[in-house]
Amino acid sequence: MKKDAPHPPVPDSRSDDHSLPESYQTVSVPHAKAGFWRQWLAFSGPAILISVGYMDPGNWGTDLAAGAQFKFGLLWVVALASFMGVILQVLSARLGVATGKDLAQCSRDFYPRWMRWPNWLTMELAVIATDLAEALGSAVALNLLFHIPIPWAIVITAFDVLLLLSLQGMGMRMIEAVVSVFVLTIGVCYGIEIFVLPQTQPAFADMAAALVSPDLRQAGMMVVAIGIIGATVMPHNLFLHSALVQSRKFGRDDNSIRTAIKFNTVDAAVALSIAFLVNAAILVLAATVFYGKQSVVVAGGQAVAFTPDSDWIRIAHLTLAPLLGTTAASTLFAVALLASGQSSTITGTLAGQVVMEGFMNWRIRPWLRRMISRLLAVVPAIVIVGVRGSGGITDLLNLSQVLLCMILPFAMFPLLQFTSSRKIMGQWRNGWPLLILGWTSAILITAMDLYSLPESLKEAWRIIVGR
Repeated sequence: MKKDAPHPPVPDSRSDDHSLPESYQTVSVPHAKAGFWRQWLAFSGPAILISVGYMDPGNWGTDLAAGAQFKFGLLWVVALASFMGVILQVLSARLGVATGKDLAQCSRDFYPRWMRWPNWLTMELAVIATDLAEALGSAVALNLLFHIPIPWAIVITAFDVLLLLSLQGMGMRMIEAVVSVFVLTIGVCYGIEIFVLPQTQPAFADMAAALVSPDLRQAGMMVVAIGIIGATVMPHNLFLHSALVQSRKFGRDDNSIRTAIKFNTVDAAVALSIAFLVNAAILVLAATVFYGKQSVVVAGGQAVAFTPDSDWIRIAHLTLAPLLGTTAASTLFAVALLASGQSSTITGTLAGQVVMEGFMNWRIRPWLRRMISRLLAVVPAIVIVGVRGSGGITDLLNLSQVLLCMILPFAMFPLLQFTSSRKIMGQWRNGWPLLILGWTSAILITAMDLYSLPESLKEAWRIIVGR
């Protein structure tokens, strides 16, 4: 007689035993035998929140630099990074559905007790680095749209906690809806810039050729490619996704778990495909507008030079209008940047709550948690920008990406270890396809991180000492 495959431990049903208890099992889902579209609609949402981390302000600088310097040559890297992101996010969702625990709780429960503090502090650093990039992106957008001085714009971003607090009181579905509007805003802005404005009609044949012919032979390509991958897969997203999937109220029987895994996989694939299209659009816009140019003259006769070290976010805003012949181009760019920063802020805050509650089982008021995290990010930013001026923004964004790149393996490998374990996952552990794709992605990303580590540390030291 065949022995049944073991099941993972059945989680306690009390919401206060879970991260994000205010949203735990608050979204009803139809029966496992309901129609495809009804079930997909019910399960869709968590991956939309995750997807904003794949198109946050940290991605913009690397995508713009890639397009401006190498045209479509690194478009395949954007696709590869997005594919690896889908694999890792599918594993994260699978962990949350099968075990009823998020990645932080699994690390707390299945690793030695002495690892709890270093693991928590490492991931808190990742949350702060993410928060820094989001605050700077929103601040730059406010400066570009309303000419608010950067230090004051950074201060204003600290009060976006009020937005999240008001949304949390309305439920997880409302948070998902608002973030979906932000994502739609980004997509519409870039859709107009690429497909409506006549000067930016993309060369689809060249783009397709770049996707199917990987190349890193040009000088500087490897550095930008590593930056793209480092800015795409975010450590905090691996923790957040495993918690967000538990907002759905599904049963613990095999059919219900199988259905939840299936539709969260679909949700991740669709949402991160949208994120890929946004990142590709940013690269394509830069390739179409900036590639092959050394400088451009803006209003007032000022010449803006293009160099590999340029602040591409600010340059894009300054030069899109004269290059495309319409002020709408620059305005759309800034609006999309603001939407990117604000949507990432919401998910970054939720990730910080998951990390603290999961690792340490500490529960503090969301507004207090939010303000502590944001102050740890914006106070250094205000000081550095105040001392160095707006030139310090690029340095800070680079520093945040360096930190995230170094921390990412500490999230990927526990995720792979847990989801590959029969003891933890039972019959829902990774099969061979996910096993191979997951470990290959993690090893490739880690190898690229190690390759770039000396240069990254050198860059981080330069930023810290101000040279």
